[in-house]
Amino acid sequence: MDLNLSMPGLLWGACPERLEPPAAARVWRRAPYRRQLAQTRVAMSSWRQRGDDDFRAALAAVRGPLAREGLRGTPLVEALAAAAEAARRSLGVDIYDTQLLAALVMLDRRLAEMATGEGKTLAAALVAAVSALAGLPVHVLTVNDYLVARDTEALAPFYSALGLRVASVTGGMDEAGRRQAYSAPVCYVTARELVFDYLRDGQRRGFVRNDLQRRAAGLGGERTQPALIPGLSMAVLDEADSLLVDEAMMPLILSRTVSDSGSRAFLWQARTLAAALRVGADFQIDQPSFSVELTPPGRRTLDDRASGLGGRWRSPRLREEAVRLALLAEHVYRRDVHYVVRDDRVDIIDENTGRRAPGRIWSRGLHGLIELKEGCRPSPDTETLARITYQRFFPRYLRLCGMSGTLAEARRELNRVYGLDIVRVPTRLPLARRNQAVRLYVTQDALWRAVARRVVALRAEGRPVLVGTSSVAESQALSSHLDAAGIPHAVLNANLDADEAERVALAGEAGQITVATNMAGRGTDIPLGPGVAAAGGLHVLCCQFNRSRRIDRQLEGRCARQGDPGSVETWLAADMPALAGKRWVRALVHGHGRDADGRLKVPGPALKLMLALNQWATARADRRIRQALLQTESEWEQGLSFGGPGE
Repeated sequence: MDLNLSMPGLLWGACPERLEPPAAARVWRRAPYRRQLAQTRVAMSSWRQRGDDDFRAALAAVRGPLAREGLRGTPLVEALAAAAEAARRSLGVDIYDTQLLAALVMLDRRLAEMATGEGKTLAAALVAAVSALAGLPVHVLTVNDYLVARDTEALAPFYSALGLRVASVTGGMDEAGRRQAYSAPVCYVTARELVFDYLRDGQRRGFVRNDLQRRAAGLGGERTQPALIPGLSMAVLDEADSLLVDEAMMPLILSRTVSDSGSRAFLWQARTLAAALRVGADFQIDQPSFSVELTPPGRRTLDDRASGLGGRWRSPRLREEAVRLALLAEHVYRRDVHYVVRDDRVDIIDENTGRRAPGRIWSRGLHGLIELKEGCRPSPDTETLARITYQRFFPRYLRLCGMSGTLAEARRELNRVYGLDIVRVPTRLPLARRNQAVRLYVTQDALWRAVARRVVALRAEGRPVLVGTSSVAESQALSSHLDAAGIPHAVLNANLDADEAERVALAGEAGQITVATNMAGRGTDIPLGPGVAAAGGLHVLCCQFNRSRRIDRQLEGRCARQGDPGSVETWLAADMPALAGKRWVRALVHGHGRDADGRLKVPGPALKLMLALNQWATARADRRIRQALLQTESEWEQGLSFGGPGE
């Protein structure tokens, strides 16, 4: 992608953090929030003086006005103060002003940008508790099943102190357990589990049937099963940008197994035909856009070879599509980058989290073609019963709010699509993170050798290091270099994801080296071990080029939390898949000298600007794609006479 230096982003300066216009509203400058915060602090002192019996009686007296006035005014302030005091009594923690501020923002149906390590879990609990006291059933959506179970167990005493029941939904639960959990005033659940239960409810209500089928079921006396989810009243989203932006386009598809004996043979034929085509002559590959195009000679070769097959191969459009998918499976999708093979099964790697996504499959036969490529047992064929995207699902809530450490870059899209404003919450203590120069190496091999030397030096100082890589393959390559250098380290990727939270939590111990894909960026605190703060804190070495500046900030946010020291630097290689082939990268490689270590002699600030501009352009293109998809889905949905969940 060529970069135009007259891009509008440069109007706000050359620093990558300022490529987007500054946020229009900041919470600490808004009089209503300042007043509410001051009132809450006064009310907290009053609640602290109450005995247990008096506390329960006063809380009961608040619930009625709170429900009537709808999370506004004095009842809201009193309920929030009571929740903060309940946290102190049940959990032994004091609630900071920044957490109260974030809670007030979310209770006002907004998104709070709250830095990593500032106590988002407790802030979300305050919001959920106050809303539940007002009579609103609340869904708190977190990143994975581990965090769902952890937060439910850890916060149960807090909710109990307020007379509220909390429950959780995790994978593997039966319908009875799910129905009971969703009936609780506060339910912790992952977005994926919630959406699929919502789609299953659509089936129970008959929305997946046509009108004739519904009438026949009614005449036959068929009874509709009770829904799992009573309704979509209020959702509190942890890591809101991940759900509302990064995963917004991912379709969640409810399907069932069908028998199609001819499908496997068709895929075999597609793969055989694709193997006869030559790259460059018969087809062209565009790796960044994940596309393959047949050339005119390639089409003629395909027509000749498929002419005698009959059946589905008679259709030119169908056979070209099938062969294109086979070429994508063979040449574009790569093991340990886009998927992993485990237990004779192909698991997709989520590009946003770096985690495996069991149960998720590529559509139109692509998944089956990759299974053939890897020699895996074929998955059964499926048919779609219902589908929906997060873009269409979350606006169905009566009240929606959330938080994340990285929201500002996506604020316009979040407002346009979901009607959500963003308010930045200041850090409790001054930020002590040091950002160091960006480096670009000619090859990944040179990069990993340099990283190994850097890790040795930092480890000798007693500092822990977290190295972020883009893929399983890259994490394994770096791990090999560290092994060769005799450096003990931990690896966390989609192949080695057991005990993920425990591994990340140990990443702050003195001399600890952790190599991870971007799965390590969210969800678990990294406490510093003894003596680490004095040595300079956790050092984050980012060796991944992400499509969005937000993803960079997620990894950077792993260090220098709550006033602790820490540092970040970004080291990249010109032949990384995300950079290789870009003209401006080739120009840097050919136009600049390099040192003995293979590092290009490009000034750090200039390189940082070029990378930021590329991210800005890529993020804009992704935003347009999401907007177009949403418009298409909305037009399709409006064309239905009666639409149910996931139709």
